[in-house]
Amino acid sequence: MKRSLGWRLIVTLIVVALSIFLMTPPKEKIKLGLDLKGGVHLALQVMTDDAINIETDQAITRLQEQLKKKEIAFESLTKISSGNFRVQGIRIEDEGKIKDILDDFFRDWNYSFGRDSVILTLKPEVERYIRDQAVNQALETIRNRIDQFGVAEPTIQRQGMAGERIIVELPGVENPERVKNIIKTTALLEFKLVKAGPAPDEESLLKEFGGQVPEDTEVVRGDPKRTQGGYYLVSKVAAITGKDLRTARRSVDEWNNPAVAFTLSPDAARRFEKVTSENIGKPLAIVLDGRVQSAPTIQDRISDSGIIHGRFTIDEAEDLALVLRAGALPASIKYLEERTVGPALGLDSIRKGLRAGIAALLAIMIFMVFYYRLSGINAVLALILNIIIIFGGLGYFRATLTLPGIAGIILTIGMAVDANILIFERIREELAAGKGVINSVAAGFSRAFRTILDSNLTTVIAAIFLFQFGTGPVKGFAVTLIIGILASMFTAVFVSRLIFDFVLSRKRRLDRLSI
Repeated sequence: MKRSLGWRLIVTLIVVALSIFLMTPPKEKIKLGLDLKGGVHLALQVMTDDAINIETDQAITRLQEQLKKKEIAFESLTKISSGNFRVQGIRIEDEGKIKDILDDFFRDWNYSFGRDSVILTLKPEVERYIRDQAVNQALETIRNRIDQFGVAEPTIQRQGMAGERIIVELPGVENPERVKNIIKTTALLEFKLVKAGPAPDEESLLKEFGGQVPEDTEVVRGDPKRTQGGYYLVSKVAAITGKDLRTARRSVDEWNNPAVAFTLSPDAARRFEKVTSENIGKPLAIVLDGRVQSAPTIQDRISDSGIIHGRFTIDEAEDLALVLRAGALPASIKYLEERTVGPALGLDSIRKGLRAGIAALLAIMIFMVFYYRLSGINAVLALILNIIIIFGGLGYFRATLTLPGIAGIILTIGMAVDANILIFERIREELAAGKGVINSVAAGFSRAFRTILDSNLTTVIAAIFLFQFGTGPVKGFAVTLIIGILASMFTAVFVSRLIFDFVLSRKRRLDRLSI
């Protein structure tokens, strides 16, 4: 028995020492959540229709290039809707050539031929994939922006397994307004040819078109902060978009005003050079988040680099370069919820949470010692070790402690004591049946173990689901609950048994047990 006590004591000491090491110093090892530290909470909805629109625009551009390359005549190439476009005015004798092009380069699209046209529709499984990737890309883009800005320990996660919502929590931010503006800037950048404008109103803009918007164009407003305002008639299909950018940085224009310089990927540079060379002397609108930032005239062909003009301040140019460099969002974002928690409120939450935890701990300790006497001291020691191990686990996983997380710790304290009560009551039953002290202790731990394991296992499974599908505070509750349950299993079954065996080994003639 002494050998058994020896290795169990060593294991216990190692676990305790490791837990203390992992949790020290607590301010560095254990992060505080938004509700304890203060900060910003945002719930975002990714508008995945934008990603389908961009995919459609790029498909139209690619098909246009292929048709011209193969010298296949057509009247128009028009976007019908998101994920759907039509080639009008094709000849019957060219249908075979067009079919070969579609089979080779447009495998993600279904197509059907009419009398003198062909309609392309994005395949449903491809559309689902693009929408899913748009949310994932938006998630990574927002994370890159926050990382570049320097916000410490942010929580950025997708809500649900296949949802289109993103939760952003930024605890302890010093400049919440600027961070919120960076996140809010969708940076959906598009370069589009200007067909008409600027005009003071839509009626003046569309006067030469009979008051109707041509089917291959759209009306976009100028940003009054950057331009003279007004309305522009621009091409529906973008020449290049923000996803084609390779780098972006703050720079100055020819008048030494703040601007954003950019370079393009090789494929985008080729496409941009072709568009600009064919439209020298015409204006090109730089559209950011659906507003024209500037509409400079194309003076010469542009290939792999350029400058975004606008009435930017130095900070605005820096922030725009940051969001473009971190990656333009693949789709625009709708803000469903915005909440700011002040640091004073977080400090108050910490104070109240500590009070609740200490009160719960003291109440349980007093009850256990009063009701179970010396054996209650055993439970109290196991309980203290349980709390140390919980904070060690939080430090190891770099988990974020939230107010619900504190509630999870308090709950595990109760569950740990519950395990001790099951064991102690079982020992009492064995003693009442006339068994000796040593045999009663062994039987009490052995027979109560299965019940303790079953109850804790079901709670762990529930906590795993909470962690998988929950967000923010719910995850914090789930993490502390899982760590607490594992710690309570170790302390209630392993450490309590060690204390009992140690006392019994020192008093071999013990006939009664204070329980």
